[in-house]
Amino acid sequence: MWSILKRDVKNYIKNPLFWLGIAIGVLIVFLNVNPYLKIHYLGEGETIVNDEPETYADRDVFHGYVPTEEELRREMWEERIRETLISVFGMDNEEAQAVIDEMKEMDVMAACAHLEGYGFYNAYYDYGCTSIRKGTPEEIHSYITGKLENKAFSYYFSRKFADFAGLFMGFFATVLLSVLFMQDTRRNTYELLHTKPVSAGSYLAGKAGGGFAVCLITLAVLNLIFFGICLIATRNSGFEIEVHLTDFLLASIIYILPCMLMIVSVYSLISLVFKSPLPAVPLLSLYIIYSNMGSRNAEGIYGYYGRPLAIMVRFPGRFFDTAPPPMILLNQSFLILAAVCIFFLSMQIWKRRRVY
Repeated sequence: MWSILKRDVKNYIKNPLFWLGIAIGVLIVFLNVNPYLKIHYLGEGETIVNDEPETYADRDVFHGYVPTEEELRREMWEERIRETLISVFGMDNEEAQAVIDEMKEMDVMAACAHLEGYGFYNAYYDYGCTSIRKGTPEEIHSYITGKLENKAFSYYFSRKFADFAGLFMGFFATVLLSVLFMQDTRRNTYELLHTKPVSAGSYLAGKAGGGFAVCLITLAVLNLIFFGICLIATRNSGFEIEVHLTDFLLASIIYILPCMLMIVSVYSLISLVFKSPLPAVPLLSLYIIYSNMGSRNAEGIYGYYGRPLAIMVRFPGRFFDTAPPPMILLNQSFLILAAVCIFFLSMQIWKRRRVY
């Protein structure tokens, strides 16, 4: 087993395309996480100048936006509704205000349902747009300080890192591992392997272990590089920054490695079933698309909530408000269990084709 594992790892490490792929991955991840490295306290007289709307749901603190207080958010939302009723629905000011007054005692969902009676179907979207607003330097300072009181900066940054690094690793592993079984599934080599005194467990553990080790090396390189980048970039942030390597490692272990294990196990199974790893490429591509799709929650709101046995864990949303999808730890545990089951199924397929 160990000889097979070492051979495969050495073959990958010696290949310049492997390191080129890592370099491309570093660039891709950096371009996506770079804006979060610019979060800082505004210096004296410093302001964030932009001509964007007062409220903009897709903006973050580095754009100069902070979460809107609930009471103020309702006022801003009702004002947007009133303006739309006048400009789009042709109501005068008194009629629009009468509709707003009818909603006063309703919660947001009930108010949205009430507005649909007037043909206004985008009320909840407007409510989402008021979730954040432009903040003053003092409000930005207060918001950042509050978020960093109990959690280190790297706690939040590592989740964004896991988001984009996990996305890259999914595609990278799909391409990278396509050659893992390529040599062994050639007709003459495949038949010869089944005549050798090597057990199914030893052979598959060596091959799967080699593929997983290569993913582990790639992810370790990304972790060290972005830990260093985060450490350097936040030195002049203006607040007492904490950057811990353990935050990066934990995020990678929990949110990325189980997904890599699943990809390796799928490659093992497909390679033995079809005697070629190539059919796994389109299958895993579809699997990634499935894992990355959004859905609607119990309230009918569209967003990313994770999917059963997904091999992608995304952290959309604002930097300081990222949260794992519901039941993500259970899903990652099932991924590991499913990968182990697939591995044992692959062993049975190997044994059935053994020549004694």
